[in-house]
Amino acid sequence: MPDTKQRIHQSVRKAYGRIAATGGGCCGPRSSCCGGGRVDDVARGVGYSDAELATLPEGTNLGLSCGNPTALAELKPGEAVLDLGSGAGLDAFLAAQRVGPHGKVTGVDMTPGMLAKARQNAEVFRERTGLDNVVFLQGQIEALPLPDGAVDVVLSNCVLNLSPDQPAVWKEIARVLKPGGRVSISDMVLQKPLPADVRESVEALVGCIAGAALVDDLRAMVAGAGLVDLKLTPKEGAVEAMLPADDPMTRHLLERLPSGARPSDYITSLVISARKPR
Repeated sequence: MPDTKQRIHQSVRKAYGRIAATGGGCCGPRSSCCGGGRVDDVARGVGYSDAELATLPEGTNLGLSCGNPTALAELKPGEAVLDLGSGAGLDAFLAAQRVGPHGKVTGVDMTPGMLAKARQNAEVFRERTGLDNVVFLQGQIEALPLPDGAVDVVLSNCVLNLSPDQPAVWKEIARVLKPGGRVSISDMVLQKPLPADVRESVEALVGCIAGAALVDDLRAMVAGAGLVDLKLTPKEGAVEAMLPADDPMTRHLLERLPSGARPSDYITSLVISARKPR
């Protein structure tokens, strides 16, 4: 029998494989895990501009974001960037444009269907921009397929909450960063513990909610990995953009929360920044 970590990986891989195959998500055809199918509205609501979205190959934006970490990473030409849980390539392609032809972006994802979609999108991206600086690798973010000190910046967007071993992810982030390297991550984080019914829900897990860490636990994981200068910045309006009132995930949550409670009473979207000491 698979252990708990394996079961969580299997559930996430299955759900995100379905998203890759259908262009939709865990709430139904043409929907994201949240957002009621309005993938562009979700992207705008969490911080992407129309100009950024217009540079992407069709089908890159699957509405799976809870922020725009690339915009806040202050990427520089020539830098090496890692995107954890890169999906169809949204943040990887935006980062590739910022680091330019002398930079490199590596996306890591464990879902074969997402990797196939990202690699197809990369061909369109090369034709459209002339940039050939993005590669997508299969792997788990708890055991990254990169050597020590390989990257200047680690990005991730609403993915760490899907991991069954988040302390291991943070240690891997620290391992692959160069001294002085930095983190720019958007993720869902808990302000207070979720009710048991929500924590045990697979739908809430793949919807980026049930696996979210408490803020104090996040601080401890970052410090335990040896990273410093942690800054947590709330992304105002992100939860509402991801969970509009008519979304199936919103209804799923409200059925399991105390009467009168809202998802935003429990969960928030944070931009997480930190760095590795030199």
